[in-house]
Amino acid sequence: MIGIFGGTFDPVHYGHLRAALELKALFELDHVRLIPCAKPSHRSQTAASARQRLEMLRLAVGNQQDLVIDAQELEREGYSYTFDTLTALRQNTAQTLLLFLGSDAFNQLTTWYRWQEIFDVAHVVVITRPDTVLNSLGHFFKKRLIDDKTLLKKYNAGGLFFQEITQLAISATAIRGMMATGYSPRFLLPDAVIDYITQHQLYKN
Repeated sequence: MIGIFGGTFDPVHYGHLRAALELKALFELDHVRLIPCAKPSHRSQTAASARQRLEMLRLAVGNQQDLVIDAQELEREGYSYTFDTLTALRQNTAQTLLLFLGSDAFNQLTTWYRWQEIFDVAHVVVITRPDTVLNSLGHFFKKRLIDDKTLLKKYNAGGLFFQEITQLAISATAIRGMMATGYSPRFLLPDAVIDYITQHQLYKN
């Protein structure tokens, strides 16, 4: 199985990296693909450019083989749609795909482009923590709910599973605010990423 972990990564930080590694271990995945979004359709545009975010991601991951950077969304025109990304991956692999979503993203899933069809090509795993607040599940979700993660290996797609993990209270928004005011974000993200941000004067007011 392959994990799919998307985001703007503006910038990437240890919260992203720790979550991806923990999920890789919990689900015994071959690897987790980190997919930076080029042009998000459900939020404001990023502060750093697509290429800058990709370079920061490369610096953060380094030679870590458990995490693979996938830049396909940066190579497509227009908005970045998860359904298109998963469909492209499905055409190139027979392995089961697990799409990881945070609780906030899952609460907005029904507004996504071709959201129901996402379950035709992947399982959806919602990342939770004790203080997570989730919308009530409608019939579409309830009939796909799985309470035994071993079943994710049995079926190729279509399942919905909730997984609690150790989430670090780190926010890309807060990091950008720190950089804008000259406050050091050290230990919240890799030093190589901080050096890149400083060198290119990103997130300045």
